[in-house]
Amino acid sequence: LLCLQPLFLRNALQAVFLCLQATAQTSITTMSPTVPATTETYTRTQYCKWPCECPKSPPRCSVGVSLVTDGCDCCKTCARQRGETCTEADTCDFHRGLYCDYSGDRPRYEIGVCAQIVGVGCVLNGVRYKNGETFQPNCKYNCTCINGAVGCIPMCTNSRPPLVWCPNPKLIKMAGKCCEQWVCDDSRKIRKTSPRHISSAAYEGEDEAWQKNCIVHTSPWSPCSKTCGLGISTRISNDNEQCRLLKESRLCNMRPCEVDITQHIKPGKKCLAVYRANEPMNYTISGCVSKSPYRPKYCGICTDNRCCTPYKSKTIEVRFQCPEGTEFSWKIMWINACFCNLNCRNPNDIFADLAHYHDYSEIAN
Repeated sequence: LLCLQPLFLRNALQAVFLCLQATAQTSITTMSPTVPATTETYTRTQYCKWPCECPKSPPRCSVGVSLVTDGCDCCKTCARQRGETCTEADTCDFHRGLYCDYSGDRPRYEIGVCAQIVGVGCVLNGVRYKNGETFQPNCKYNCTCINGAVGCIPMCTNSRPPLVWCPNPKLIKMAGKCCEQWVCDDSRKIRKTSPRHISSAAYEGEDEAWQKNCIVHTSPWSPCSKTCGLGISTRISNDNEQCRLLKESRLCNMRPCEVDITQHIKPGKKCLAVYRANEPMNYTISGCVSKSPYRPKYCGICTDNRCCTPYKSKTIEVRFQCPEGTEFSWKIMWINACFCNLNCRNPNDIFADLAHYHDYSEIAN
């Protein structure tokens, strides 16, 4: 179409076209490009340093402050108390139920404040219960939720045959009743005395419990919170004057952290079930020392992926004396025997108790 126009008009149109093209190019080159906003990069502070550099002697903590291993798993340090700052290295006093709350240091989550652990609820059969709530999942049990753990008291007490001799006792579900009852097939052979091979003393505890209107129920002790060093084990029991389900705690020490137990395994063996130090020692808590020395047993270690756990233990009460002269007592787990097996449990796994380790359950005496 441009070729059909007169010459002067064609030259004018070309000039206008070239002018517009130059103007467009100039505007494109002069416009500053849009630069996206750069996000601020943050370098995380390294609180732990390896190899470990520890002082020759551990620090002396104030009375009531625990001497613990730092979060770097290196040195002994005084645990931070409620309201004090904490980091991945400076841990809070877990003996007092404290944890490091990093919620106020967003988005870094480096420096926190030691806060009290709030009791958590429980979930049983898909139903959620509040901390401290008492409920009955069925007619046979009365349960209470205590800080994530469920403790139950059996409502049915006929767990063994009554104090009569019957050749064929049977536990039968009765119509309209929740609990099964013992029934004897041959009433002619019933006698009101206990059989000779059953001591009446075996039933005395049950009679006393009924006289106090309380059926004593105590759960097994939980696994120690630490695989080495001083930790805490808990259980739920109503063995008290009020017959109330309460959470009990005891200290536990599965094995010392500073001892290489593998060096004590005999040649040709892969496990050492029980380790015991040659010399007695004193327990130390928060700068306070046990009044008597002890020579405890520890669970050993294996080199073939097996783990050694206690299957027979008891609880002893240890008296401590502080530098100022004050005294207090703590319950401590006393290991009598250990067993090495493949049923290894993570002490921090709250779902570990859902599995059944019935083959080698702990025997407490």
